[in-house]
Order: sequence, then C-alpha cells, then structure tokens
Amino acid sequence: MTIFGDAYIFTWDFFLALFNAVTPNLKEGHVVPEGHPGAGGKWPEYVPPGEGDSRSACPMLNALANHGILPHDGKNIPFSTLADTVHSTYNFAPSFCYFAPYYIANFLKKDYSKDTVDLAEISAHNGIEHDASLTREDTFHEPDQGKPHVPYIEELLSMASGKDPKIKADDPKEVLLTLDDIARYSAKRRTEAKERNPDSSGFLRIFGGRVSDLRPFLIEERIPQGWESSVRARKGMTLAKFNFTVLPLEFRTKKYMKELAKKDK
Repeated sequence: MTIFGDAYIFTWDFFLALFNAVTPNLKEGHVVPEGHPGAGGKWPEYVPPGEGDSRSACPMLNALANHGILPHDGKNIPFSTLADTVHSTYNFAPSFCYFAPYYIANFLKKDYSKDTVDLAEISAHNGIEHDASLTREDTFHEPDQGKPHVPYIEELLSMASGKDPKIKADDPKEVLLTLDDIARYSAKRRTEAKERNPDSSGFLRIFGGRVSDLRPFLIEERIPQGWESSVRARKGMTLAKFNFTVLPLEFRTKKYMKELAKKDK
C-alpha cells in the first residue's frame, strides 16, 4: 500500500470515527441491515465445512462460509465481497473492511480489484496468521490453520471472569471474557510459543465477551441464532477504535509475560 493510499484510508477512518462520536448508536436488533443475512438475528442454516472446503485461521470468515453468507466452499471470493460481507455482518467500519482485504491482497501479491482468494490462502504464515494464536496450534504442529484447536479455546473461555451487568449478580448462568482474561491467556500462549501474536480483542469487541456466544463461534465457527454484533456505532468499528482496544491488551499482555518470566526463574 502506498503512502497516499495509507493517508486516504486513515483520513477516511478518522471521519467515520468522528461521525460515530456525534451520532446515536444503532438500535438493538438493527445492527445487520435489512435484506442482509442475519437481519433481526435470523441467520442462514449452519453447515459445517466438508472435504475440500477452504477455511482460514479467522473464525469470523469461516463462520460466514459455514452459514453460506460467503460461498460455502470458501473459494474464489472477490476481495471486495469479503469487505462488504464483513461490514454488513459484523459492523466493522467500511475503512476497516477495505484495509484488511487490501492488506491481504498485497501480502498474497494479488490485485484487490481483479483477483479472488480462497479462505485457506488468508492463513499464509505471518500474514494474519502468527504463532501463539489463541484458537489455533502453531503451524509447526498443525499446518492446516483452518482447524480450531478446541483445548486452547476451552482453556481461554475457562478464564472468563467478568459478569454480565444485565443478569443478577448471584446468577451463574452467564460470564464474560474480559480484556484482562485475554491478556493473561495471550501472555501464556506467547511465552509458550516464543512468538508475537497479533490476536487481539476483536472478537471480544464484536461478541461483547459473552462466553455462551463465543463457544459455538470459536469451536464450531457457527453464529448463534438471535445474535448480532455488540458494536452498534452507526458507521461500525473503525481502525482507530480497534487500535485503542488493542493497545491496552498489548500493555496488559506484556505485564503478564513479565510475571510469568519471573516465576520461571
């Protein structure tokens, strides 16, 4: 991406963030636009991937394919379709949705406007996929990054310590995964793998940390019926908002890594 391209995207993102700051949020139940899959919490049928289907290291994209919102085989997807679909489903801002597929296209040495991508290609090592993932084994142990590693996911979810403010304090039915929970587990995974991992609080922002939603999403890569993104900003989650979420996570993760290093001495 050129300097001018970067400047355009981040200027665009700045004005979207500004618009979000001065306009009311979308109403609950209206995050997915009418006419799009998932509107009103009604998601298309979930069909697990079959033999030969292409899947990535990203649960969000895999879920879209499993529900047929992207092609179920996960192949020959225009980059612009990725952008439009992620925007309408998860309410990421248009700037974010353009930047990520454009970055992937450049990483794969493809043309964003003309070429297509299979989901498995997105898992190219050190693109969006890195060692020390919170949901995948390192590529040394599992070359197929389209497969979630259930023990990691269950360990992550077991660390959830937050409480849903909408549920009575003494009701154990719902716990929330917090930023601090992710930081503690990320520190553990990074220490084990000795690699930096870009996994962040993206799914925390989108799912609100609700473990009952995260479990089917991360393990089955299935969107629960009735679910909608917890991001209700009118123009979606911008790059700026995302980065302001990632920075505290990174700070806390490094703090826990130092604590783990002291214990190992």
